[in-house]
Amino acid sequence: VQLQASGGGSVQAGDSLRLSCAASGRTFSDYARAWFRQAPGKERERVAAVSWSGGSTYYKDSVKGRFTISRDTAKNTVYLQMNSLKPEDTAVYYCATGPSIDTMMNWGQGTLVTVSS
Repeated sequence: VQLQASGGGSVQAGDSLRLSCAASGRTFSDYARAWFRQAPGKERERVAAVSWSGGSTYYKDSVKGRFTISRDTAKNTVYLQMNSLKPEDTAVYYCATGPSIDTMMNWGQGTLVTVSS
């Protein structure tokens, strides 16, 4: 499976961005999808995840109420709507897929999000 993330950019604090991650190749429609991020000098962290059915979601505490993960199974695409962005959200964002929201097996390339104050 190949994962292609897009939608990153440079914005001001308080702005919004929507990231997209399209899957191609041998895709697993019953796999969970997730977004991770890695800021300079920091470890990669899970930001949000959604189960294959959409019935279960996970959000990192610091993004709850601001970020929303969603998926379009027909398009094999997952989205991350990011509102009220903060400078601390600056990072390279990666999408991933795996058998559960806690287990990811395939990763895409990252897309850079830069939030300035």
